[in-house]
Amino acid sequence: MDHFAGLDVSVKETSICIVDDAGKIVREVKVASEPEALLAVLKNPAYHFKRIGLEAGPLSQWLFSALDARGIAQMMRVGLYRPVHVKTLRSQKLRMLLTHRKLLQSKAIAIENDLRGTLRNFGLKVGLVGKVKFEARIRELVENLPDLAVLVEPMLIVQRTLREQIVILHRRLLAIVRDDEVCRRLMTTPGVGPVVALTYRATVDVPARFRKSKAVGAVFGLTCAKYQSGEVDRNGRISRCGDEMMRVMLYEAAQSMLRSKKWSWLKAWAMQIARRRGMKKAIVALARRLAVIMHRIWVDGTEFRWTRERATAAA
Repeated sequence: MDHFAGLDVSVKETSICIVDDAGKIVREVKVASEPEALLAVLKNPAYHFKRIGLEAGPLSQWLFSALDARGIAQMMRVGLYRPVHVKTLRSQKLRMLLTHRKLLQSKAIAIENDLRGTLRNFGLKVGLVGKVKFEARIRELVENLPDLAVLVEPMLIVQRTLREQIVILHRRLLAIVRDDEVCRRLMTTPGVGPVVALTYRATVDVPARFRKSKAVGAVFGLTCAKYQSGEVDRNGRISRCGDEMMRVMLYEAAQSMLRSKKWSWLKAWAMQIARRRGMKKAIVALARRLAVIMHRIWVDGTEFRWTRERATAAA
């Protein structure tokens, strides 16, 4: 007899419900949300599991009343579920690196913008200055204003520390990319640098999970949402579902390509769209096509082909 299990996970406890192939509840139990406690139940030789469903996420406790372990177990039995890819441990670590780097960048920029805004209230204009000379410029402005210098000093210390740690993380990112054959091939695509390549590597994780390269654009929310109701059947704006970080990276890569002086069949294609439908739509279309091409490059073990004649397979 086959069995099906549903695991409803919260921070401290996991509810486990086991049903047989007729839908009868065989066992219900709550255990600690630890691998050992779960395996103690699921490895019982009395059960022959065909499927095990896991409901997990930051809203698990809130969802408990709507989708409990019993419901998940029955969904496993009748097949009312959609499999979700679980990232490999390596991809999770890469994602952590990218997320932390982005977080530190946002905090550093927030502090710099705050200093610019508050000093402007006293008639002190920072002006156009790069991140390397930012601290020196602030100190120059408050040099003869000791009361302000005392106030900005803690902010400058934090800003300097953040920038130093960003450099450390970025060097780590570059080292990983240099040693990764897939990232190096992805970077042959115009507009794609180390950050975009590594983000794509970590987000896609296992390229074989996409049966067709064209499906990648939809996963990143770069395809049009469809509205169907009665006689209405139209396409709206891009769905913006899926991974936001990857979508932003692809959008920036598309912008970089269009700003670049280097010409390719892909840029020519995007410029034709820009002439017909405007630059914004061209950038979105290019970002979507970049996602497809990069997947094809990864799967085929090839590099970007700059001429259209040799690029048919990648398109």
